[in-house]
Amino acid sequence: MSEEILINVTPPETRVAVVENGVVQEIIIERAERCGLVGSIYKGKVCRVLPGMQAAFVDIGLERAAFLHASDIIGPQGEPRGDQIHELVHEGDMIVVQVVKDPLGTKGARLTTNISIASRYLVCMPALASTGVSQKIEDEEERRRLREILQGYVESHEGDGGFIARTAAEGVSDLALLKDMAFLAKLWRGVKERCGYVSQIGLVHDDLPLALRALRDLVTPEVERIRIDSRIMIDKALPFATKYIPEIQNRIEHYQGERPLFDLYGVEEEIRKALQRKVSLKSGGHLVIDQTEAMTTIDVNTGAFVGHRNLEETIFKTNLEAAQAICRQLRLRNLGGIIIIDFIDMTEEEHKRQVLRALEKCLARDHAKTHITEVSSLGLVEMTRKRTRESLEHVLCEPCPCCGGRGSIKTAETTCYEIFREILRESRQFDVETLLVLASQEVVDRLLDEESAHLAELEEFIGRPIRLQAEALYTQEQYDVVLI
Repeated sequence: MSEEILINVTPPETRVAVVENGVVQEIIIERAERCGLVGSIYKGKVCRVLPGMQAAFVDIGLERAAFLHASDIIGPQGEPRGDQIHELVHEGDMIVVQVVKDPLGTKGARLTTNISIASRYLVCMPALASTGVSQKIEDEEERRRLREILQGYVESHEGDGGFIARTAAEGVSDLALLKDMAFLAKLWRGVKERCGYVSQIGLVHDDLPLALRALRDLVTPEVERIRIDSRIMIDKALPFATKYIPEIQNRIEHYQGERPLFDLYGVEEEIRKALQRKVSLKSGGHLVIDQTEAMTTIDVNTGAFVGHRNLEETIFKTNLEAAQAICRQLRLRNLGGIIIIDFIDMTEEEHKRQVLRALEKCLARDHAKTHITEVSSLGLVEMTRKRTRESLEHVLCEPCPCCGGRGSIKTAETTCYEIFREILRESRQFDVETLLVLASQEVVDRLLDEESAHLAELEEFIGRPIRLQAEALYTQEQYDVVLI
């Protein structure tokens, strides 16, 4: 499998796209005014303790107070404390915390006191004295080698904390790993010093910008090239790669074509499609994806696909294709939290098993942690996907000013009947000569056409004339009844 990473940089925004075999699989967008906070370390002040929720709110200098749960507060040796929240922190306490989840919607950032600092190959855990190896490294001999290197460093450098080998550490030389550990230990000592002399609430250590994080976290051996369309970012990326990830520096290239980089690979079109509810499948079936506050639901439909053999075979093939498309859409849209997939009902147990296996196989390439349940009796698959940043829709869109995010608006007919009721209320309450109705052009047109007979009856009933005036800025749901 060939992969490419595209990095589009402009002053207000950085966008990264992961392309596998010519197909866009993942899009990450970070804006200068709303940079991601995950990984950043802050000195904060506990502003409220909630024993009923076993949590505290911490002021770290953001618009909303951040959330710290008791389970995310660790002891001196890195172990979970397990005590009641009011025994762990008190209002007014100054604590060092790290953001593990960006603010989402109306929720503040999620925090932990278990600080970790990542590099290309390793994660440093200053509060721990243990070591670990990524579960994605399956070769037992390699796992043993990595454990020995990490354990040897930890034992000889007591006080530098523990380390976890990331997936990228597989096959990396001993020397490179030792250099990485020394670098992380030095970086943490600098952070700790700043925490000591900073007395005010605020940022202590910021994570890398998105473009450099992409080089650190997204580049795998399968990535053939990294194309960056900004000269300024190239001048930062090459020295960064030379110093920390020398094996990828030859794969970084400056894109200088006249056609925009994202247009060249069709990324702009994929972003447009990723904001739509309906996703078409090659067979003629389709998915309907609805993102709500509590969860995301995905409905699978056969659509125009009728198959060639029988109904069960048609359903099975549609579900198989849908499983692959769903995995891609989860990454593309960055959907997280609880996800409910409504596959088309299958009668054969073997078909259910194969669809579930296809889903698991595709999710194995996902960077985010996922957990899947079995197919229920209703044909539903419940799964969770770790959410650390806003979805693509939440980054690029806002609730519709007409419908308030409902996804639908009242018909002109409904608004007309609401106006009739409002006129009756006003006429009974106030003694006026004329009533003026201000509404959208669509509503006024209906009042003058389909509802004209009803309007005339209402005028006769209340004994007062009713005038109409179209307002260009009114939505179909808006209206006013003015007393003259």
